[in-house]
Amino acid sequence: MLPPLFRTALALFLLAYGTHALQPIDRRSLIKRFNPSRKGFDPNASTPMQVGNGNFAFGADLTGLQMLLPFAIMSSWGWKNDTLPAGMTQQDVEDYRGVSWLNHGRPVEYDFGGGGVEQWLIANPNRVNLGRVGLTFWSEEGTKYDITGEDLVDTHQELDLWTGTLTSQFTFQNSFVKVETAVADDSGSIGIAIHSSLLGSGRLGLFLDFPWNDGKAKFSAPFVGNWNATANHTTVLKSSGDSSANILHTLDSSAFKTTVEGNKFAISRDGSSSHRYTVRPSKKSPTFSVTVNYALPDDEPKVASPQAVFDSSAKAWEGYWTKSGFVDVLTGSTDSRAEELQRRIILSRYLMRVNEAEMYFWHSAHWALWNNWDLLRRSSTIYSRFLSGSIARAQVQQGWSAGARWPKMTDPSGRSAPGQINNLLIWQQPHPLIFALYEYRAFPVKATLEKWRDVVVETANWMSAFAWHNATTGVYDLGPPMYVASEDTSPNVTQNPALELAYWRLGLSIASSWVVKLGEEVPGEWEMVASNLAELPVDNGTYAVYEGIESDFWTDKAYTNDHPTLVGLHGWLPPTPGLDVSVAKATAEKVWTHWNVSNCWGWDFPMLAMSAARNGDPEKAIDWLLHPLFAFDDVGMPIGGVRVPTPYFPGSGALLLAIAMMSTGWDGSNGNAPGFPSTGWNVRVEGLSKAL
Repeated sequence: MLPPLFRTALALFLLAYGTHALQPIDRRSLIKRFNPSRKGFDPNASTPMQVGNGNFAFGADLTGLQMLLPFAIMSSWGWKNDTLPAGMTQQDVEDYRGVSWLNHGRPVEYDFGGGGVEQWLIANPNRVNLGRVGLTFWSEEGTKYDITGEDLVDTHQELDLWTGTLTSQFTFQNSFVKVETAVADDSGSIGIAIHSSLLGSGRLGLFLDFPWNDGKAKFSAPFVGNWNATANHTTVLKSSGDSSANILHTLDSSAFKTTVEGNKFAISRDGSSSHRYTVRPSKKSPTFSVTVNYALPDDEPKVASPQAVFDSSAKAWEGYWTKSGFVDVLTGSTDSRAEELQRRIILSRYLMRVNEAEMYFWHSAHWALWNNWDLLRRSSTIYSRFLSGSIARAQVQQGWSAGARWPKMTDPSGRSAPGQINNLLIWQQPHPLIFALYEYRAFPVKATLEKWRDVVVETANWMSAFAWHNATTGVYDLGPPMYVASEDTSPNVTQNPALELAYWRLGLSIASSWVVKLGEEVPGEWEMVASNLAELPVDNGTYAVYEGIESDFWTDKAYTNDHPTLVGLHGWLPPTPGLDVSVAKATAEKVWTHWNVSNCWGWDFPMLAMSAARNGDPEKAIDWLLHPLFAFDDVGMPIGGVRVPTPYFPGSGALLLAIAMMSTGWDGSNGNAPGFPSTGWNVRVEGLSKAL
């Protein structure tokens, strides 16, 4: 008997195709059609071509490496803590306590306030750019060249999405150079293959360089690290042979290991005050291949041969493209916008797998609907791993009677990142319930229920504990203090926000069904809160951001200049108890005309699209997904816009979530591709699951 996931995928496949089930999408041709390519050097380029595996990503310039521009080499495990400032001790950090604010008369301690310790905690730990790998050229006399992009002609670069292999070629001083680059699927290994007659004459090799990293400039995209602060850190050539070398890079108390293996070479440090090393092929051959591996010092070595790296990449990417969901909006469509939307879908699918196996909600929810459970499970374990810390946050630090309070932002330790907004947001609380439900829908077995049981129960316990019983009105209120998801209201007056109330109802409903399936009784506190939660605030026929907000908030820029989360009431979220769909639709349409869309970014546009689709306006949904301010560059990187740096990957993740919903449908939807217009679009779907 087929596993539940594959039965679901098969049913969706047959539903999508009917009598044409024997004509599957030609995935390979469609994917390769959108292989990104570049010609000519742009000194102002802000995004690299990337190869990677979700835990390790290598950003390349036009050479296929990082000779011209120091794009980053990033990983899910590359973190460091900065040295404590003078006068601050580790005990000060451990003893850090933020401010206490009253919550309906009871003091609650949060992780913000506290001056220097707070600022250090905001900046630490910080991600590390592991290094830089580039080409080195020598003159016939043996002098190193200082190469710029203008020195290279006939440049051409193309990324093969099907195999994850980047091929870059150019001419330097009448000599042809080709560089192939890929990343192994199971490690931080970069496979590099160079082809040029300059190798045969001893005039071409590689360099490795290492930057200083700290938490002072977290958003210095596209470059990470300081290449001039060489005195702040150390590198040591620990060992070297005729075909291998090992360099230890130490930054404060953190260290990282770089291993080079492959064709025979010699390696030397460029100078005692430099962290740049030159790798020069020993054999005068027209080809030179090496693997450069980055790892933690105690990691078991996973340094495969260069060819094994290319093979690993090709096998993993083919599996990714063929064994999970796929959407074709191009073949057979007559709408002129189909080509660009298909490009965004495919390049977003590629870049999210390169970069985003470890991020959350807008980053990762799409994995569930596209049935990439191997990738989602890399990170969804954060909820079980961080459960004990979130229980301590809720009950020990903040004094709530029960449950686990999930942070908005965290680090590998699971602590809540300091900051007033971070600590007063609540909309992230029901997120794990959505991930749990989607996993159960894909794998409806008891093992799934048991796996998520504690997370589901403690999540709902805190949701019921946070809801405050208002003796005057007889209902349960949310807040104050709290911030709404758009982060733009005064926390001390924000009470019963519409989106959060709807999400609370949905979350408690999911949790109640969960424990019933396990044969357990639904806690009375959950039932009491769910049955008596405040109604969604309505004013003049539309939903309000929160209860008591001034009626003219629609024309007040203070409230219409950030995330338009009101449209999430019926779009991103399914209908929830007490929601009036007609009022939700009127609210969404008023958002379209009154919100400052020029200030929207990232997941705002897919959220607007999901709302339009669920409210029966698929043409508007397409308009939002292809809005001029929701842009993707030539290699598919999501443009951050005026608010955040590029790339801003929540935009890509939200796009894929919206595409899954619009193409495959949602609970209660009818017909094929209910979120797409019936005219001009031919949408074919394989292996996706319906949205809630």
